[in-house]
Amino acid sequence: MCDPPADGEAESEPPLSPAPAQSGGAQEGEEDEDPGGQEASPPAAKLPRLGLEEGQGADLRPPPQPGPFKDDLALTSALTSDPTVPDPSGGDVSPNAEGTETAQGQDTAATEREGEGQGEVEQNGQSETPQDGGGEEERGIEGDYTPQEGQHYLGFDFCQAPQMLTGAWAEYTSAPENYLKGCKWAPDGTCVVSNSADNALRVYNLPAELYSQDWDLLPEMSPVLRMLEGDTVYDYCWYPLMSSMDPDTCFLASSSRDNPIHIWDAFYGDLRATFRPYNHLDELTAAHSLCFTPDGSQLFCGFDRAVRVFDTTRPGRDCQLRPTQVKRKGQSGIVSCLAFSPCQPLYACGSYSRSVGLYSREDGEPLALLLGHLGGVTHLRFSPDGLRLYTGGRKDPEIRCWDLREPGRVLFSVCRTVGTNQRIYFDLDPSGRFLLSGDTEGVVSVWDTAAPPSGDQQPVLQPLLQYQAHRDCSNGLSVHPSMPLLALSCGQRQFSELSDSEGEGEGSLMMSPLPPREENALTLWWAGPRAGEGEGEGEGESRREIESV
Repeated sequence: MCDPPADGEAESEPPLSPAPAQSGGAQEGEEDEDPGGQEASPPAAKLPRLGLEEGQGADLRPPPQPGPFKDDLALTSALTSDPTVPDPSGGDVSPNAEGTETAQGQDTAATEREGEGQGEVEQNGQSETPQDGGGEEERGIEGDYTPQEGQHYLGFDFCQAPQMLTGAWAEYTSAPENYLKGCKWAPDGTCVVSNSADNALRVYNLPAELYSQDWDLLPEMSPVLRMLEGDTVYDYCWYPLMSSMDPDTCFLASSSRDNPIHIWDAFYGDLRATFRPYNHLDELTAAHSLCFTPDGSQLFCGFDRAVRVFDTTRPGRDCQLRPTQVKRKGQSGIVSCLAFSPCQPLYACGSYSRSVGLYSREDGEPLALLLGHLGGVTHLRFSPDGLRLYTGGRKDPEIRCWDLREPGRVLFSVCRTVGTNQRIYFDLDPSGRFLLSGDTEGVVSVWDTAAPPSGDQQPVLQPLLQYQAHRDCSNGLSVHPSMPLLALSCGQRQFSELSDSEGEGEGSLMMSPLPPREENALTLWWAGPRAGEGEGEGEGESRREIESV
């Protein structure tokens, strides 16, 4: 059994002594430079996402009203067992709703069947004819693509290794050791945000070329926004009801060392507001984890043995304090990650004390405490049906699947290589069937959670597919909310090795450089069915398949 690393080793944990104030980050109380009485035009790089031409003003019409977050379970239905070839124009395939028949037709047929016994698969007011032509359900980057209740998505195909489409490399090579620390798709799928060692959050638009036939001509991605924090970024998260058609909903929250929680405008890159948590000495303290409630009304923040709850509509210092440990009873340690159940009124807190706590969303009452990880828990993920909870930790090779119908019972575990204190993200596809994760060796593994695990006492699920995605650590993995696309981030801090020097006196040591494996990049991968079997030249080794079951 591995010894748990001491608190403070991980990059996202506080140092032993307070860090000096930084001058390059966003400052509290920064004001937006927006001329009063007239809304500013979006940056040129954001125009493709709005479907505007250069020089035109933004037509910010209100989007269709989204349904409750928990009603978005139309995305969580099982995948079709026979995926079809993707439509490059952006057409989608209907998911299988649990307890209903599988939708097999194309988008036009799905539209014709709308209203015939499928009242639960509404289009959320998106029955208007698309402005840019094409099929009735066509959603391009330049259209009003906003995944909501009843949206369709194309199934995943893991019979072969995913295909790399494009990525961003030059953006992270200008500074030494500017390795990435994760990436997350926006809830509407139009953009992805990355976190890197230079304390910057970068937003990338989904390339418009993905909806053309020229996938081999995809250019390298460039960020449309850069949001600089003052110190090490602890955590960040999107507003769950974010829609690019409504700029008011385009924002994300971030927390960094010795700074308040910042709310960033993901449309213009400005600082919108701050949430300022103070401790019992009236000192500003930084949150180690962030998570919006599914309806976006509250922001939950993790601290040492406590969770603070802010009202999203009221920035400032007013918050509700929810201790996780009282009189040495309960969950100890820093709350390193948070997640909400999509179906039940509860949330989960992961701690660096190697425990996972389940709490009532209404009042924070503890419901269960899950133990057994070898390292501090760094990531949580509920299944779409809310019956399972996946947890993973640092320096811990296991991702555990807990049965929430019987708290404390582990349905199965999966194994990955996690040899450092770095946070290694994992994710589920929209149906909840496939579990995906990278590791410190740059290998991405895919597990089919519907397959029976091996072993009786400690069931272990074997990977369905493994492939080498990067030379360096694949620390971030995010699944697109409606397309078979994966966003991967890679990189880690590199260290030289000490070795005995030749020709020198006894006991002399010298630094020996490590083999050249450093790779800092954000990459996009197609994981859906493909019409052709060929791969581009020079791409076979980077995407070679290690094992396929």
